[in-house]
Amino acid sequence: MSRWLSALLALLVVAGMPTATYANSGTPASQESAQPAWAAEDRSRSDDWGYGPEGFDLQAHRGGIGLTVESTIASFSRALEVGVSTLELDVQITEDHQAVVTHDRKVSGAKCQDTGPAFAGDPEYPYVGDYVKNLTLAQIRTLDCGSQTLPQFPEQSPSPGARMPLLSEVFDLVKRYDADKVWMNIETKVEAGAPEETAPREEFVQVVAREVREADMLDRVSIQSFDWGALMRMREVEPRLPIVALTNGPQFLEPGQPGASPWLGGIDIDDFDGDPVAAAASFGADAISPVHGFPQNGKVTDENYEPYVTKRMVRDAHKAGMKIIPWTVNDAPTMHKLIDDGVDGLITDYPDRLREVMEQRGLELPKRYPAPEESASTRDRRQTLSGAVSTQAGSLERARGSNDEKTSHHT
Repeated sequence: MSRWLSALLALLVVAGMPTATYANSGTPASQESAQPAWAAEDRSRSDDWGYGPEGFDLQAHRGGIGLTVESTIASFSRALEVGVSTLELDVQITEDHQAVVTHDRKVSGAKCQDTGPAFAGDPEYPYVGDYVKNLTLAQIRTLDCGSQTLPQFPEQSPSPGARMPLLSEVFDLVKRYDADKVWMNIETKVEAGAPEETAPREEFVQVVAREVREADMLDRVSIQSFDWGALMRMREVEPRLPIVALTNGPQFLEPGQPGASPWLGGIDIDDFDGDPVAAAASFGADAISPVHGFPQNGKVTDENYEPYVTKRMVRDAHKAGMKIIPWTVNDAPTMHKLIDDGVDGLITDYPDRLREVMEQRGLELPKRYPAPEESASTRDRRQTLSGAVSTQAGSLERARGSNDEKTSHHT
């Protein structure tokens, strides 16, 4: 069934079916028992939904933050070698209109460090603490975003000297690995609540659509966003790309508030009785990707945990013709619970843990891709870059004595 026909049927279904009101806890007002979708039906996921990898969708969040420093070529490489069905990644747009892979709209000092200015006397230097949208690619490329690990991820491996990759470089990486079954789920990081802090919505849409087309990846990419207006616009600009409605529940939906939330592209959630599934289906989303529960870093085994995704929500999404893929799920009990609910995939910081759960349940595992052999020319370029990074770092240390005040102000 084509995605267009599926979207039309979804609108008809949503228009005619009763909507479920999800409280802040994520539990429908009238909870009905629902058999897990996979237990009730035997069907090919990719054939049914018209897009996405075959089988249960194991998505490595930012390449798998729990294993390797996020959003680096090293993290995406490791995810491919661990074996995932989808690389989940974020895109920001630079001042000179380049799509770089990074989650944060402002360069984070916890993840990146300055190594030297892009050119002598650059008044913008240092760059840590600046908005990505105000920096050029040349300035961004001086940042070392791989040497520092995050304490909340004790298993995280560093990748010294790693630069923020271009989106095109992630596409090239997947091709080098010959990972022809792997999808990329790209989030456009439009900050609808503070639009002055990121590139404009239109620029995000145009640049990302262009990059996907130029890489010939239209059949391997989905576009996700918390900014549903960006998804609506992407559907107009490049209708061949599947769109995924991200939501973290009431914070962005703003039920009971006057007017529409800035995140929903003009949709007032109260027109749908607070139901995010019906709202996402109304503009033809191919999938909905909600937070799994509250707190976001909680587990189903925690006393204060409140599920947001329920069997009822899963059933409603499937009736509307949409996949449902919650984020970000890192512990086995919560993974098991959500698979029991019938979800179509999970976004996780720990792809190795989700593989173990999938294996325990007899689910087909994504293929592991071995690292491609490095050519002599590539090895020479890597060694040259490594030497340049070391030289820049040494120069920076010598310069810090005369630049302490400015550096500390920005970090």
